Amino acid sequence: MTLAPPPRSAKPRAVGITAMIDFGPDEMGWTGENGLRDLMACAAPFIDMAKIYALNAILVPDDAIKANVAVYRDNDVTPYTGGVLFEYAWLRGEVDDMLDRVERLGVPALEISENYVTLEPDARRDFIARASGRGLRVIWEFGRKNPRGPFDLDEVGAMIREAMDAGADHVILEQSELDVLEDAAPAAFAKLPDQPWFPDVLIEGDPYRFPEQHGRIIERFGPEVNFANIAAGQCLRLEGLRRGIGRAVDYAMFRRYGL
Repeated sequence: MTLAPPPRSAKPRAVGITAMIDFGPDEMGWTGENGLRDLMACAAPFIDMAKIYALNAILVPDDAIKANVAVYRDNDVTPYTGGVLFEYAWLRGEVDDMLDRVERLGVPALEISENYVTLEPDARRDFIARASGRGLRVIWEFGRKNPRGPFDLDEVGAMIREAMDAGADHVILEQSELDVLEDAAPAAFAKLPDQPWFPDVLIEGDPYRFPEQHGRIIERFGPEVNFANIAAGQCLRLEGLRRGIGRAVDYAMFRRYGL
């Protein structure tokens, strides 16, 4: 018999997605080209997507971004630009210029968010359709960085369906929205996995509350919950948590043996 780790789904995954956040060279993971190659050598099978943080797609030199994009794509990881880049471009009236740049960098996907800006439904659908019409994969993010109250599951569900119908592949639930929902409406928070749209959404974690927050979410929603905003230095450990390895999940892998 071959000794193997506790099982987990393999790529390409429909659920159990891990979307890394690439901060660039940072205390949460040195993701220059060489560091990224080291990370992929250890953790590529466990990383599905990688977000290029905030404005890094226009802040970091093009050659460095292109090199990282090539490493991701060589390892079956889908890089995408973060929603803050879209919001910045929208405020400047330069969305088409942004889409041109994303294509030039070889990035196959982008996030469209409304953390600070507010889009009318028709505009949201148009931007999603415009990007997907270029052959770009679209991740739409629901939520504000500073929400005023808990969101309604049905209302958000309708927005998610509209985004998916317009061409979005996945939807991210903003961390701040989830924090408010859990604090102000814990019963609604507990019902998240019962929603028909839940398999299409990624739960945005807080890298600064790793691994406790992530372990708690896995315990509540199961090991195949979709996660976004996992720092580079946390991806391998998150895979362990999914498999029941680590204090944050009380080494759940041993429960099957009656311990």
